[in-house]
Amino acid sequence: MKNALTVRGAEQKDIPVIHHLLRVYADKQIVLPRSEEEIEHYLGNFIVALWNDELCGCCAVRDFDNDLLEVRSLVVVPGLEGKGIGRALVEAVIAGLKLNRTHFCLFALTYQEKFFQKLGFHLVVKNMFPQKIWSDCVNCPKKDNCDESAVVFQHDGE
Repeated sequence: MKNALTVRGAEQKDIPVIHHLLRVYADKQIVLPRSEEEIEHYLGNFIVALWNDELCGCCAVRDFDNDLLEVRSLVVVPGLEGKGIGRALVEAVIAGLKLNRTHFCLFALTYQEKFFQKLGFHLVVKNMFPQKIWSDCVNCPKKDNCDESAVVFQHDGE
């Protein structure tokens, strides 16, 4: 069978796999940990990528209101990096937002600046997002020594 990549909204049955994937990267302090209960509560914010019908990546979008959104919990099954899975997830997020919004600012805190830059994001200072800092960063073990970069994708209608 040929390698087929699809992206869809996350479903209840995906929660254990999403949780496991996030745990792998949270243990490396790449993403923040999420409990299964938290994933279930915010399931509507998650999309998943399937590689030959097997869940191979996920990502969520948090809406801070006022057209400010964040790409978060973007992870790919270890060993499948570089196959376009992360790209497909972020492109699906952007496409979905463009369908529903005239204007939006989508940001991410990341170690993969070049990945996001290839998708049209630009480097910015983290202080631009106090909503993120007060809600999530306060719980991060690296809060006093953050080594992530902030990137932003600005959409002003097309």
